[in-house]
Amino acid sequence: MIPSEVSFDEKGLVPGVVQDQRSGRVLMLGYLNSESLGLTLSTGEVHFWSRSRKELWRKGATSGNTLRLVEARVDCDGDALLLIVRPDGPTCHTGAAGCFDGAGAGRLTGFGMLAELWSVILQRTVERPEESYTVSLLEGGVDAVARKVLEEAGEVVLAAKDHATGVSDDRRLAEEVADLTYHILVLLAERGIDPAAVGAVLEERR
Repeated sequence: MIPSEVSFDEKGLVPGVVQDQRSGRVLMLGYLNSESLGLTLSTGEVHFWSRSRKELWRKGATSGNTLRLVEARVDCDGDALLLIVRPDGPTCHTGAAGCFDGAGAGRLTGFGMLAELWSVILQRTVERPEESYTVSLLEGGVDAVARKVLEEAGEVVLAAKDHATGVSDDRRLAEEVADLTYHILVLLAERGIDPAAVGAVLEERR
């Protein structure tokens, strides 16, 4: 059922901004009419209306790189949609992850980088490339990953104490926290738990 607050333009279209749920990255912009929006909401796969071909199309129908809908949001004016998705493969027809990832595109930084790291870890769980450190941890099971989490947690404590006494600098503490964060994400992946579940707990506690 199409939300009543959606306001289509004079051509019967509404723009849809597509965002990767895991990385937070904007992947593409497409247009939807009432039919494509209805199909998107009912099937859970994003459909668009092609303004050039004047026809309905399901993203990934030929390439297999579909967009699985997680959530659809309507903006405050009702004249734009935010489609939060989980992409199955590259979104852009060029083979790039997103249509804004061309030359000069910046990489995610700060906490946004954690979402990108999570996406890479998930790829490793599926593709299992040889000589991947992440894969070697995953194949060791929960015990192997948990041991590394304990080891890295200890390194964080030691680095923090050294930092407090002036023995080490900011860089070393940041590196140890980065190592711990990475191994915690691998542990979540090994257990099949999305970091969003952690975020939900923090949201409840807030």
